[in-house]
Amino acid sequence: MTTFATGTEDTTRKRVLRTEIPGPRSRELQRRRADTVAAGVGSTLPVYVTGADEGVLHDVDGNTLIDLGSGIAVTSVGNAAPEVVEPLRTQAAEFTHTCFMVTPYENYLAVCEELATLTPGEHEKRSALFNSGAEAVENAVKIARVATGRQAVVVFDHAYHGRTNLTMGMTAKSVPYKHGFGPFSSEIHRMPMSYPARDATSGPEAARRVLDRVEKQIGGDEVAAVVIEPIQGEGGFVEPAAGFLPELSRWCAENGAVFVADEIQTGFCRTGTWFACEHEGVVPDLITTAKGIAGGMPLAGVTGRAEMMDSVAPGGLGGTYGGNPVACAAALGAIRAMRERDLAGAAREIERRGLSRLRSLSQRSDRVLEARGRGAMLALELVRPDGGEPDPELTSRVARACHARGVVVLTCGTHGNVLRLLPPLVIDPALFDEGLDVLEQSLFEQTG
Repeated sequence: MTTFATGTEDTTRKRVLRTEIPGPRSRELQRRRADTVAAGVGSTLPVYVTGADEGVLHDVDGNTLIDLGSGIAVTSVGNAAPEVVEPLRTQAAEFTHTCFMVTPYENYLAVCEELATLTPGEHEKRSALFNSGAEAVENAVKIARVATGRQAVVVFDHAYHGRTNLTMGMTAKSVPYKHGFGPFSSEIHRMPMSYPARDATSGPEAARRVLDRVEKQIGGDEVAAVVIEPIQGEGGFVEPAAGFLPELSRWCAENGAVFVADEIQTGFCRTGTWFACEHEGVVPDLITTAKGIAGGMPLAGVTGRAEMMDSVAPGGLGGTYGGNPVACAAALGAIRAMRERDLAGAAREIERRGLSRLRSLSQRSDRVLEARGRGAMLALELVRPDGGEPDPELTSRVARACHARGVVVLTCGTHGNVLRLLPPLVIDPALFDEGLDVLEQSLFEQTG
């Protein structure tokens, strides 16, 4: 049973509910929002936050919630981590903006140097910095097209790559991301994804199915890039079968196409390595990053083979705020925290604790098709009891029940039937376990 706190209880890093969720002050702010904020901007849980820490969110009503979302895999090093805040403050006091394309600064260079060191592969690399994941993906496509002189881009079922016009075309799910926003960019070709929970095909076999179709329907010599999330994020935390990614990468190398790893959600220690490609030793030609790179500040990047990155003429890449000095300072602090605190190891420990719990839960419920995930990127796919069809309604009910108990969880998947957990990598193990307790309670409450 959920307990409600007294006015004197310490809520620094505990789940404490003083009101219902959302509370009266949050509801008041939500009414104000309706008068000023566009309806198309949604929120998963309309509690208004006043502060956050390592795995908790504090709201305007005095509640403290367990955060298993991390702002969608952004605050991996914790919210307001000192390693991020201090260099951010120092940089902001010196200067906040000049535009790197006008008068450059060292922080930008230092981030690019870190990306060259951290991303897979020993080849010479270059980077360009942007503001968001969608910008990074869009620029990766631009680079691939210039580098190859080709136009076709291969993407996959269940993929999510962003909300710009080009990246909407690359994203699989229509509602809410694409519906009514077309027409989209041409020369985007969607292929079947390896989905082990729903097909019995090995990774190499699934890749050959894709590549046969590419060669017959597009032509291998027409493909500029194959763009894939090593583990799909918004599409349902789908990890392809072993061998799928290496086979795609090999084909790209043999056919002069660019293999682009979209590591926006999986990157920066989230899956237990610095980048998810490393789990199978895949070295992408280009890799896109964002989310966890800067501890909550808006920053993104494309890193890749020097000859590809340098194929774009000066002025062809950039943006007014891309690689903002304050965001770069935050990124350098976040990377330092990941390295010094061994947050890749922390993610592996979260997987060890969390995945065993989720798999135990799945064995006790016929409404769970699969418990899956790597590192601190864990999921439950929920289905109807009659035939295993996706059950988005149950998923939504379970998420709402968790929210009412003060635990922030997210949903995802093409059918909206996947519960996803993205805790900060610094979350206290007891707090994480408590969040899993609430998830289990909420699932069985909703399924009887």
